[in-house]
Formats: sequence, C-alpha cells, structure tokens
Amino acid sequence: MVSFIKTKFPQRIESCDAPQTQRVSILLPVLNEAERIENCLNGLSGQPNEVLEILVVDGGSTDGTQSLVQRYQTIDPRIRLLDASPVDERWTGKSWGLHFGLLNSNNQSQWILCVDADVKVSPLLVRSLLAHVRRTGVSNFSVATLQRLSGPMEGLIHPALLTSLVYRYGAPGRATRNLHKVQANGQCFFSRRETLVKTEAFLAAQASLCEDITIARRLADCGETIGFYEAEELVEVSMYRDWRETWRNWPRSLPMRDQYFGWREAAGLLGVLLLQALPLPMLIFGWIFGAPIWFLSVIAVFVLIRIGVLSGVARAYPNRPWTYWLSPIWDLPVALRLIQSALTRRHNWRGRSYIRGKGGKFEPLGNRL
Repeated sequence: MVSFIKTKFPQRIESCDAPQTQRVSILLPVLNEAERIENCLNGLSGQPNEVLEILVVDGGSTDGTQSLVQRYQTIDPRIRLLDASPVDERWTGKSWGLHFGLLNSNNQSQWILCVDADVKVSPLLVRSLLAHVRRTGVSNFSVATLQRLSGPMEGLIHPALLTSLVYRYGAPGRATRNLHKVQANGQCFFSRRETLVKTEAFLAAQASLCEDITIARRLADCGETIGFYEAEELVEVSMYRDWRETWRNWPRSLPMRDQYFGWREAAGLLGVLLLQALPLPMLIFGWIFGAPIWFLSVIAVFVLIRIGVLSGVARAYPNRPWTYWLSPIWDLPVALRLIQSALTRRHNWRGRSYIRGKGGKFEPLGNRL
C-alpha cells in the first residue's frame, strides 16, 4: 500500500517563545532574488537573540540583490552579505552557497538554519525549532512549509506535484535513519553545526540538483536521524511566480535523482504513476466502456484514497484557489513529467547547464546559457 499510510501519530513543530541558551547561524543562499528577498529578511531580522548571524550568500546577483541586502545590514547588524561569486564550476549554485556560508559562519553558533529567499518566517521560528530539538531529541530536520499559490492554474499543478511526495514518502511528521525514506525541504532545514561539518553533508550535495534531499540522505547514510515536520504557521513560501515556472522548474528536482537514487526511488516514481495518476482515468474509462464491477470497485478504492490525500494535503494551502479540488486531473501529466525528468540526463538551471554522469551526480558544463 502507498507510503503515506505508514505515517502514524505524526509529530509537529509547536510554536514556542521560551528563550533558549544555544545560538544559531542562518544561511541564506541567493542569486537574483531582489523581487522576493525583502519578506524573507524582514522575518529573519525579527528573530530573537538566539540568532547570532544571518549570512546572505550571494552567487553573483546582477538585479540589485546585493544593494538591497546592504540596506538591511544598516538595520540589523547580524545580517552579513557574503560574495560567493564566481560559483565554483565543480558545484551547483545553491550547494556552493551553503558550503561557502558554513565555512564563513561563526563557530560560536551550535546550530545552522538554512532558508531560501522565497520564505516568510514567523518571529517564533528559531525558538520553536530549538524547543522541538529539546522535546524530541531529533537534531536534523526540515519544515513542510505552507504554500502560497499564484492563481487558479497553479492550484491545479502545484498540489499534484506536492502529492507525489506523499505517495512516495508519506505525510510529514516522522523521523528516520533510512536514507531511502528520508524527506527534506531546503526552504527551511535545521541541523547541528558539528554534524554538518563531520559528515561533510554539503560537500555530498556538490553535484546535486536536489541538494536538500541529498544532504538529508548523506546524513542518514552517516547514521543520523532525519525529521520532516509540519510547523503550524511558522513558515510559508511562494515558490514560483506563476504556473509556468512551477511546471518548468519544480520537476527538475522533484524526482530526487542523485547519487543515492536506486531501484527504491525508481519504484516510488512508478508508484506515483500507478497509484496516484492512473486510478481516476481508469475508473472513468472503465465505466464508459463497461468494465466488470469487481474491477471498477478495486479502482474506486484507490480513487477514494486519492480523495482522502487531497483532503489531508489541503492544510498545506491556507489560501487555496477553488481549482485545488480539481488537481487530481493533473496527476497523470505530473507523473509522466517526473518520470521524463528522472530519465533526462541534461538539465538547465539558473543560467547553467548540467549533465548527469556516472553514479548519478550532475556535472556543471561551465557554460552560460
């Protein structure tokens, strides 16, 4: 049966405003994020004194991102702009930013919080993350963020893509050491500094186009427990400007094709096709062409499961458009898109071209597109 049924008694990151004694360095890799970084910086600068520094690691922005960050430095001295350009040709862009930021961070902080420029965070975020560590003992985890959509068309596509993760890995709310079952979200990832240094987790993601899951898999491969949790309203994100960006960009990383990708991950993608995408059209066409009742009954069970998942995932979209409830009709194109992306060797991302080599690693070709 599908993976999400295995998620029992899910845990959540609870809001907490109790002062904590440990310190946190925040890493924010950026490249041409002037249009959306202000909301992120506003939220990060609102964090309490547990945050020792906010490192904005720039990979060579040309849109005014650097000057905007410099303006925020005058407001909050914890904000530091690190110029990480040019990106090392052996690295993908974000992985290089995380690695560069970790190397230049203050070693007095015990924790590293990685965030993306498209997130908006609550002032309670850092204290809540530290409190979650104390309560659960899990010291490597990421947040299943709330999603803000651009409009009705993205309301069809984005939920179908997100649901593919539920069918492969289950719902948020658990922790595991199994590298084939870990979930991760680089938009908000929290870990001990010494763990990241000892395991060289960022280095493991050097040639990955899904750096968040590769980092988590590396940590699990080293024996670490990895958690993935919902967090009430602590973090929300607007991933893409419109449905075209969603369709073009998210399937690049969503198959999670990296050096750890194997038959289990391939079977997960096949499961998305067979269990998420095909039951609804099979039920419709089976009914039209007079399929046996027993066949229609079996397929109807999987359709009902899909409806249940649709209801459960709805909480990830606080202001969902009405088209959200029609998103299962996009399951089949999504499944085919993910499989196509997993099989594609060459990908373009952020002005660079990458090709998958032996062992599943992506090698930057070094050319500007």
